[in-house]
Amino acid sequence: MSAEVDFYELLEVTRDADDGTLKSAYRKLAMRFHPDKNPGCHESEAKFKSISQAYECLKDPQKRAAYDRFGHEAYQNGGMGAAGGGAGAGGFSDIGDIFESIFGNGFGGAGTGGGRQQARRGADLRFDMEISLDEAFHGKQAEIEVEVAQACEPCDGSGATPGTGTRRCTLCGGHGKVRTQQGFFMMERTCPTCMGHGEVIEKPCRVCGGEGRVDRAQKLEVAVPPGVDTGTRIRLSGRGEAGPNGSPPGDLYIFLHIRRHSVFERDGTTLVTRAPISFTTAALGGEIAIPGLDGERHVVPIPAGIQSGKQLRKRGAGMPVLNGRGVGDLVVEIMVETPTRLTPRQKELLREFQAGETSEQCPQTKGFFDRLKEAWTDLTD
Repeated sequence: MSAEVDFYELLEVTRDADDGTLKSAYRKLAMRFHPDKNPGCHESEAKFKSISQAYECLKDPQKRAAYDRFGHEAYQNGGMGAAGGGAGAGGFSDIGDIFESIFGNGFGGAGTGGGRQQARRGADLRFDMEISLDEAFHGKQAEIEVEVAQACEPCDGSGATPGTGTRRCTLCGGHGKVRTQQGFFMMERTCPTCMGHGEVIEKPCRVCGGEGRVDRAQKLEVAVPPGVDTGTRIRLSGRGEAGPNGSPPGDLYIFLHIRRHSVFERDGTTLVTRAPISFTTAALGGEIAIPGLDGERHVVPIPAGIQSGKQLRKRGAGMPVLNGRGVGDLVVEIMVETPTRLTPRQKELLREFQAGETSEQCPQTKGFFDRLKEAWTDLTD
């Protein structure tokens, strides 16, 4: 493609465009200029290759940073980093390149012969799934649909048109690295033409533009085990983004979110519910039946004289332990409800009860007013 055309202009985006904007712009243009939609049009085919090259550069943070700094010189034959080229310090993406050139890969390998870059693994992906508390209790088998870059079928992920192959990169001679002079040091960095592979594709695949992967929706089965909670992560190995040019795929991570339940709140393996009871039940005692997530009817006894805020515990009626044995507890927090809209007869009975009340029957009330009396006495002395 012509070195005169700016990558951002090719994709019709601004230089501060985020990843989502870049991807959307590339898809729109790729659909318009795809060779299959413009058979026999060499101009459309060239345009498709140009925008594919632009997107391949700008979607990679390191490549984009190099392009933003050096422009097309960072990726052209004879540009920055060519053997025997200029000694500008900007030819290195970071200080790690300089150390690697002096001391070798991993600060222990041979640093003079270069070497092909290892196949770049595809990116890991994230998918957020929302499930109910009942599903978190029992577990479930779910089907999800994810749009992800997958290996291109026509070229089998190689990026090359079927029947063609690759050739040795002429810039680096197949080493995947090029040398540049920096003062007294001979430095090495990744070849900008073959991106460290040591080979370049002779004839890029018309479907994927030489990338070896295309975006496609895939349906996957996800096994959600019992006991999961919000933030639980499920890993699907090899279901992430396909690596470029046949490189290994990344992983897909499913992040779970539990919907709010109408009755229970969750605290780890403990299920908590707040139960209002009448003041007569609070005074006389009784019981309350709670339908558990396990399908059982859990009867919780209410002792006479219970106060608001008291928590009653039912062992083994909570959430199962994730990937382990055992079950948590069910906690019922009592709220004593004061009656409203009393009938005349009920008011009469309550007045009779009030008249016969003693301080021993309501010790907290007595204690509170005793403290108020003491505080008032201290103020008036």
